[in-house]
Amino acid sequence: MAKRGSRGLPSRKEILDFIATSPTPVGKREIARAFKVAPADRVALKGLIKEIERSGEAERGPKRRLAVAGKLPEIAVIEVIAIDLDGEATARPVAWPPGEPVPRIVVAENRLGGDEVGQRAVARLARLPEGGYEARIIRLLSGTAERVLGVFRRHGAGGRIEPTDRKLKSEYGVTLAESGDAGDGELVLAEVTAARRFGLPQARIIERLGDTADPRTISLIAIHTHDIPTTFSPEALAQAAAAKPVKLAGRTDLRAIPLVTIDGADARDFDDAVWAAPDDDPANPGGWHILVAIADVAWYVRPGDPLDRAAAERGNSVYFPDRVVPMLPEALSNELCSLKPGMPRACIAVHIWLDATGRKLRHHFERGLMRSAARLTYEEVQAAHDGRPGAKTAPLVAGVIAPLYGAYAALEAARRRRGTLDLDLPERRVVLGADGRVARIEARQRLDSHRLIEEFMIAANVAAAETLERMRQPCMYRVHDAPDPAKLDALRDFLIGLEDKGLRLAKGQAVKPRHFTQLLERAADSPYATLINELVLRSQAQAAYSPENLGHFGLALRRYAHFTSPIRRYADLLVHRALIAGHNAAGTPFGEGGLPATDPAAFAETGAHISRTERRAAAAERSATDRYTAAYLAHRIGATFHGRVNGVTRFGLFVTLDESGADGLLPMRNLPGDFYLHEEAQHRLVGRRTGRVFRLGDALDVRLEAADWVTGGLVLALAMGERAGAVSPHPPIRRGRDSTAERRRAPRPRMRRR
Repeated sequence: MAKRGSRGLPSRKEILDFIATSPTPVGKREIARAFKVAPADRVALKGLIKEIERSGEAERGPKRRLAVAGKLPEIAVIEVIAIDLDGEATARPVAWPPGEPVPRIVVAENRLGGDEVGQRAVARLARLPEGGYEARIIRLLSGTAERVLGVFRRHGAGGRIEPTDRKLKSEYGVTLAESGDAGDGELVLAEVTAARRFGLPQARIIERLGDTADPRTISLIAIHTHDIPTTFSPEALAQAAAAKPVKLAGRTDLRAIPLVTIDGADARDFDDAVWAAPDDDPANPGGWHILVAIADVAWYVRPGDPLDRAAAERGNSVYFPDRVVPMLPEALSNELCSLKPGMPRACIAVHIWLDATGRKLRHHFERGLMRSAARLTYEEVQAAHDGRPGAKTAPLVAGVIAPLYGAYAALEAARRRRGTLDLDLPERRVVLGADGRVARIEARQRLDSHRLIEEFMIAANVAAAETLERMRQPCMYRVHDAPDPAKLDALRDFLIGLEDKGLRLAKGQAVKPRHFTQLLERAADSPYATLINELVLRSQAQAAYSPENLGHFGLALRRYAHFTSPIRRYADLLVHRALIAGHNAAGTPFGEGGLPATDPAAFAETGAHISRTERRAAAAERSATDRYTAAYLAHRIGATFHGRVNGVTRFGLFVTLDESGADGLLPMRNLPGDFYLHEEAQHRLVGRRTGRVFRLGDALDVRLEAADWVTGGLVLALAMGERAGAVSPHPPIRRGRDSTAERRRAPRPRMRRR
């Protein structure tokens, strides 16, 4: 801390630093309290503050609060306002005079995800030669809990905690008395205690979660890091345990219809079943009658009851390679609401009639009792359709599977006419062995059977949204807005260099999903296919839940709602309840469990909440996959892999490995001997001296330098003999050797420990 001024007052520098780093507005009272200024010195403090104002170093803002004037100090509180296409964060100062142009701040060496918008941090700032500032995070403010999850390491009289969150750069010290008898290598949850002026910040272990040698620890890290609720209240468990199978009374008997479930081999719950047959109406030649039956969760989970409160809190189920954190207790999710073969189950079903071209003619909903004829996997159904039926599917080929594919062909034709956005992005699947460790990481197959189920579910979801609109019932829409114009301009600018390859996105017209699909089709057989798919994905808005209908851009649909997975998504349960309430109000008895009178503001907040829980689940699942992958690769340090650049930042490249789909950082220090400038608009790094270029989508051979399963981080280097990128036809102009800014930012040589 700077030296104190006279008479116990803080110095000018202390006051300015306090104003700059305070996350809340600052006035004389806050300064006096922070520096413990005695009442007798308050008048002198007021005079000192006025001197600072007269000097122009600080000025008054709203409500007479102080802000540092004109330029940013060396240390300030910043707030992340955007994440660009390469994952690089842009921020603004929290304390800034209103009406003044806000300086641009880029966050260096910090891989923040999309959920980090709004994150606040204390950062060290440095001016950039091209204008704006570069921020290096000192500590996070908002978004940092008072607890830390990490691996405990015995050390002297106590130990240290290595955080599992890679954004936390410091370890935490733990005294012997506050170690909770944790053993070396245990995963622990700790409470951060008062920070010391010198040395490590301190923490107290409050929960021991298990030995990190146990592979199941990986999912526990993701669960605790993202605050996924894992326990149900005794009342919710009792309610689920007391649930009974439904009876036919008041329901349509669908048990004679050979509905089947089609899911992945590793699926744990079955909430949708399908059936199709040629339409027997002579007025609809070549048409189809399809039936989609969904588990009737609303019968068991009523608004406001303990199960409903638990499901609303979770928002959705979360799926990990070794476990599921379900939205509902297993007595429902794996039993009474799971459409197991041969078991009578309550359902809400929608009948849809299509013409030969896939155009929907009509539909209607009913509450029924069904019995699944078979539990099938995508692979089994596809093999049967391709002429290789197994013992289970052989009896179903003619009467069940063939009609399903016939109706799918009609729906697919309608989809092509509609012009949807069809991205081809590889997905990876972590396969565990009997010991719980990673046996292999493989690409998920994309079969016509997957697309068949998708099209049936989309048709049912559209029917639900249309019915709720017609009935004037509150609908929790699944919305996907059109892309942001700024992101479209960035994509067009990038494609300028590829126009000679026929890869362009025209200006001067309203962009439709089919325009992106046409671009992807032109790129399909080129070396740029993966790159273009990734850039198109990044240009899209994020899908969400909302009672306001914005349409679904990607599916090219005017209205869309989620109806087909009420076991694992709360949004679908809300749609079921609204359908029940609407049918009852219309005089078509649909039984109990409908949506009560809903406050529009509360319904909108529910939509925002379940959108957040969906993003939380996706982040947790992704982080677990990253950690499993790092654990799988840990024994291959030094091995060479082929990959592609999937992110370009001012601190290095992010590379996706072809073999496993893992993402690793190739830091700037590991690029060959040059200083590389980040050309953001073109998603590339350009060597200042050599003109060598590394750009988004480049294929690289890389060597694995480090794999930390605790954080899920991989560090890469260029493989021996790897060509150092292409040469730019227009190398950047080299500035003078005495450029202070460039010397400050140039990579420093590092000593390696061996």
